[in-house]
Amino acid sequence: MCGGFLAWAFLAIRPPPPKICGSADGPPITAPRIKLRDGRHLAYKEHGVPKDEAKHKIIYVHGFDNCRHDAVVANTLSPEITESLGVYIVSFDRPGYGESDPDPNRTVKSLALDIEELADQLQLGTRFYVIGFSMGGQVIWSCLKYIPHRLAGAALLAPVINYWWPGLPANLTKEVYSQKNLKDQWAFRASHYFPWLTYLWFHASSTSARSPDNLSRQDLELISKMADRTNYVAQVRQQGEHESLHRDIIIGMGKWEFSPTDLENPFPNNEGSVHLWQGDEDVPVPVKLQRYIAQKLPWIQYHEIPGAGHLFPLADGMSDAIVKSLISGNEASI
Repeated sequence: MCGGFLAWAFLAIRPPPPKICGSADGPPITAPRIKLRDGRHLAYKEHGVPKDEAKHKIIYVHGFDNCRHDAVVANTLSPEITESLGVYIVSFDRPGYGESDPDPNRTVKSLALDIEELADQLQLGTRFYVIGFSMGGQVIWSCLKYIPHRLAGAALLAPVINYWWPGLPANLTKEVYSQKNLKDQWAFRASHYFPWLTYLWFHASSTSARSPDNLSRQDLELISKMADRTNYVAQVRQQGEHESLHRDIIIGMGKWEFSPTDLENPFPNNEGSVHLWQGDEDVPVPVKLQRYIAQKLPWIQYHEIPGAGHLFPLADGMSDAIVKSLISGNEASI
């Protein structure tokens, strides 16, 4: 009986192997891809003006349970702004999502290096902009830490917060963490302390930007703008949930080598700017902790949007405001 239980427990915590794109039993490759330093591939998608004609080149980092097609800033940026500012945007599938190979050795640092290599292979120049949304916004902290010399500017849109980052006040993190639903609390806690249990715990969690528990009033109004996701949503997790969704949580809520609150200004001579955008009614990403981080980093331009939830980038005019403020370095009016 004991042996049977152990066998069940082993299978319960062991994720199935990923179905690699292009392999015999994996999904087909349909997107352009680059080959990285370790042999992995990153799939990408280009938006905006032709790269060779662009005045400003941006790498967009998608959020949790998304893919390269979910480049909300690129998809909703007005043609007027795209053309007048000469904006080129490239979005890509983060490892394990869409058609990018999984990275079982992924770290907080490795994705920043993937972004740098994507820029180099696409010949985006010595400096480029980065914009990240939600879990992709969290990745921008890594870019500010590990590749600041390559950045022309950065925008973090409702970046996910790791409740175990050093430097965050214990009383404040405890307060906002206790407000999350219990399933999410246990999933995050397991990912941080027992990452090998993430596969088991994740199936009991409602962690998703589109879970009804995580939608604000504005989110419920904006979610209809995501209707076209039905055309590609099957691609998001097609290689398996563990190397996409679960790996995101393991890295995002794991032990980091640094805290965003300790970062130094990457643009001491005002040659670029960093912007943090946050809705004050965001459910999955608590505004109280975002305010604290912004206060600790006075060189960040903090934009708090009244009445906005987690999906605020979908609101009319938001992408224009985000891109204009990033490129100009000055706060754009909303």
